[in-house]
Parts: sequence; C-alpha cells; structure tokens
Amino acid sequence: MLTHKNQSASTFIIGILSLILIGILPCYASAAEKVVDVITIDGTINPGVADYVTKSIERASKDDAECLVIEMDTPGGLDLSMRSIIKEIMNSKVPIVVYVTPSGARAASAGVLITIAAHIAAMSPGTNIGAAHPVTIGGEKIGKEMSEKMTNDAAAYIESIALKRNRNADWAIKAVRKSVSITEQEALRLKVIDLISPSLEKLLEEIDGRTVVTPDGQKVLRTKGATIKRSKMGIRSRILDTISNPNIAYILMMIGLVGLYFELSNPGAILPGVLGGICLILAFFAFQTLSVNYAGILLILLAVIFFIAEIKVQSFGLLAVGGIISLLLGSMMLFESPNPELRLSWKVLIPTVALASSFFLVTAGLAFKAYRKKPATGSEGLIGMEGIAETDITPDGKVFVHGENWNASSDEMIARGAKVIVLEVKGLTLKVRKK
Repeated sequence: MLTHKNQSASTFIIGILSLILIGILPCYASAAEKVVDVITIDGTINPGVADYVTKSIERASKDDAECLVIEMDTPGGLDLSMRSIIKEIMNSKVPIVVYVTPSGARAASAGVLITIAAHIAAMSPGTNIGAAHPVTIGGEKIGKEMSEKMTNDAAAYIESIALKRNRNADWAIKAVRKSVSITEQEALRLKVIDLISPSLEKLLEEIDGRTVVTPDGQKVLRTKGATIKRSKMGIRSRILDTISNPNIAYILMMIGLVGLYFELSNPGAILPGVLGGICLILAFFAFQTLSVNYAGILLILLAVIFFIAEIKVQSFGLLAVGGIISLLLGSMMLFESPNPELRLSWKVLIPTVALASSFFLVTAGLAFKAYRKKPATGSEGLIGMEGIAETDITPDGKVFVHGENWNASSDEMIARGAKVIVLEVKGLTLKVRKK
C-alpha cells in the first residue's frame, strides 16, 4: 500500500511527463505535417499555364503548405496570362518560390516578371534571366508612340513589382527597356534573385527559417525535411497548354481547313464539317498566345480559294500550282518570333503542306471528273442511250429504252424493231434517230 508521500511523488512525476509529452508531441506532429507543393512550368506562358498556376495556389492553400515552389523554364508568352499569374502570386497567402531550373533553363520575357514577383526567387547554376522587352502579338507593325506606351507600361509594372519584393528595380527596368539578360551569378550579385541552389532539396534547406510577407502578415518558412508534393496539370490546363504550341495550332488550322473544304465539296458529309469547325476554333484560340502574322493566314486562305477555283476553271494546273506556292509561303510566314519555341518547325511544315496540297488536288481532281462525267440518271442520262423501236415511227411511235417504253418522235421514218439512239428528251417523249 502506497504511502501519502509516495503518492505525491508519483503524481509529480506523472505531471512532469505529461508536460514533456504535451511539448514534444506537437513538434513531431508539426514535423510530420510539413508539406511543400511543387509544380513545373516548361514552355510558354499561356492561358493553360495561368490556369495551372491559379489552381495550384488554391490547392497549396487548402493543403496548408509551407510554400509553393514553381520550377520554371520559359521563353516568355502572353502578357495577359503573365499578369494573371502575377496577380495570383502577389495575393497568395501561401509563400511562392520561383526556381529557375534545371541547368540550361531560362526565365525570359514574361518569366522575368514572374520570377521577380515571387516571395523568394532562386536559380540553378547555368541558368539566365532577362530580355523582357514587350513585343506585339500578330506580327503587325505599330507606330513609335504606341511602342513607347507599351514599353513604359511594362517598365512601370516591373518596377512596382521589384520595389514590392525589395529587388533591384533599376535592373528590372533595363530588362524591359534594353532587353538585357544576365547569368544566375550576376542576378544574385545585383539582388535580382535571393539565392542560387543546385537542387530542390538543397533549396528547401537554404530557405528554411526565412521570413516572408504575405497578405496575412509575416510567415517563417519551415521547409527543411518537408514532404515534397508534386502536382501535374489537370486535363483542362493540359489541353490549353498543348494547343498553344505553334506546331499543334498550325496542324489544327490545316485540319480545320481541310474538313470544311471537304464538307463544302461534298455537302451532307457532316463529320468533316463538324471536326473542321472545332479544329479551326481551337486553332484561333491558340493564335492569341502566339506571334501570328495575319498575312500568313490570308495566304493560306488564298491557297484554299485557288484549289476550289481549280475545279471550276480550266487553268491547266496553274491555279493548283499557285495554291501550293501560296500555302507554302503562308505557312512559312505564319509565326514570327525571335524564340525558336514560338516558331513553326520545318519538320512539321513540309509534311503538312505536302499532305494538305495532295488532299486538295486529289479532291479537286475527283470533283472535276464528276463534273465532266455524263449524267447516269434522270432525263440527261437517257441522251445517247440505245433502244429498239416498238412500233413504226412515222414520225411518232414508241420505243423501248433503259427498260421502259417511251413515246418517241423522229425526223426520219424508222421501222419497227430497228435500233435507235436517243437525241433529246422532251417531257415524256424521246426524240430519236435510227442507229
């Protein structure tokens, strides 16, 4: 039986152990629950990527993630999509880390502004950042005054972001106005980025304990040893991102034109027209993210008109040749961009032009043959047919043609049983001559 003294000692020990457990268990629980969400942008900034980033920030907030890391390698992209991404980053309650990676990657044009907008900006060794001068979409020429307005707007925008994130605003303005580009070492020295890290795991160790400011106030990052949770693009975002590839957009446009051409040549086919319309709409949606030269589109449409005219006009193949040349030139001029990723690949252009031209020519040839072919049915189909006189034709009588008995007339006398040739159809009477 325990004494009162022993009971007091036991109670004291249990109390101490309870306090220790209460202090330790939350630490272990906290360590186990630490999560870092990671997404990857590898390509142009377009509506699909903007949708992907937006949904990823929302998911990171629901996961109560320590931060969202955006691994990025981009040549730039659409201004509207870039601004949509930056707006989400600037208002995110979850700290955003933009990491330009892997080695050989870049953050150009729109990628510069997205990197500067991040709470923490990092780069891998062997990467570069810069060349953020705004360019027009569509390949059209703009006046000097409009060009200056666009540049001034972009410069003011990047300056405000750099000041907000305490980064080098002077260099950011030069990136817009003079298209300067620098290595990761220069970016760190000029305080454009916060650190250089060789891997994601090393990056998470280095940013552990850093304090960032979000709309909810200051937050201390606890990323060391955190669980990395990667998220891939959803189907919707993946479709938007895929069709924004210039090669895919070009193929969609050609399929659309071929489908509509086939539908117009063969009314009632339905399926080619439906698929053609869908592909054209998707192609024109993709064109808003690319530097499209509208002269190229007009040349391609002119090529289709030439192919259609080849059916109606005996040009001895000149219209078809003009259509092929117009299609080739239009395809070459369609996309204008200093970035290879935003231009049409020759490996796609040549086979597509060859296949499309072959289709148009074959379809036009078949249609021309059908147009020139003698009708096989109806009153026109009877002309030239052979029959037998059922009665004497003097000048009227009856003949048996195409399995039917017809009233007949002739300018000459034809005896019963003689073979006749149909010359003309007048109502229900055939004008014939003796064979």
